[in-house]
Amino acid sequence: MRRLLGMPVVAAMALTACVTINVYFPAAEAKEAAKEFVDKVIGTDAAPSQPAPATKPDGGNGGMASMDIPARPGADSPKLRFDPLMLIGIAPAYAQDQPNINIKTPAIQAIQSRMAGRFDASLRKQFDAGALGFANNGEVTVRDASKIALSDRVGVNQAVADQNRDAKAVYREIAVANNHPEWEAQIRGVFSRQWAESAKGGWWYQDAGGAWKQK
Repeated sequence: MRRLLGMPVVAAMALTACVTINVYFPAAEAKEAAKEFVDKVIGTDAAPSQPAPATKPDGGNGGMASMDIPARPGADSPKLRFDPLMLIGIAPAYAQDQPNINIKTPAIQAIQSRMAGRFDASLRKQFDAGALGFANNGEVTVRDASKIALSDRVGVNQAVADQNRDAKAVYREIAVANNHPEWEAQIRGVFSRQWAESAKGGWWYQDAGGAWKQK
């Protein structure tokens, strides 16, 4: 009888493991990646990154705890994760989606290089003058055109347009490079906050409600 009663439980566990995929947006890792990217573009020294939050004790397996198995001493391989479902031959689905926001692809780094060069060549002095600001949509905007010399306005407007085109491209590219194109809007939101946080003293940025504030 005990064996018969156990079979539905095992079957239910197998079915649940097959259809449950624990995919979530890793906000902390995205913020760290955004800070690294933004600080390189605007030239601010990045602060040491904080370690990612520890995984919840239940590992997302409905109360069944998982644990880290250390690699053997001297090995370079990362820790392996043991999950109770492995005992019945089922690999945990969430293992395929560990948080890791990758911004080191050639496409992303090429965009970053263009944005950094453009910022130094055309945009930085306009931020210093108060003409430009970081909008709350993750883009650069002309805040006060009167602070831009007439002879520079066409060039500045073109630089702003090019910077925003690259910004939108990088938000999309980061999402795609990390196999979650549906994260694009969330990545844009993380970056929009990071541009404001990394802004230098005297620069302008929009808060979430659209009001302009000066660092």
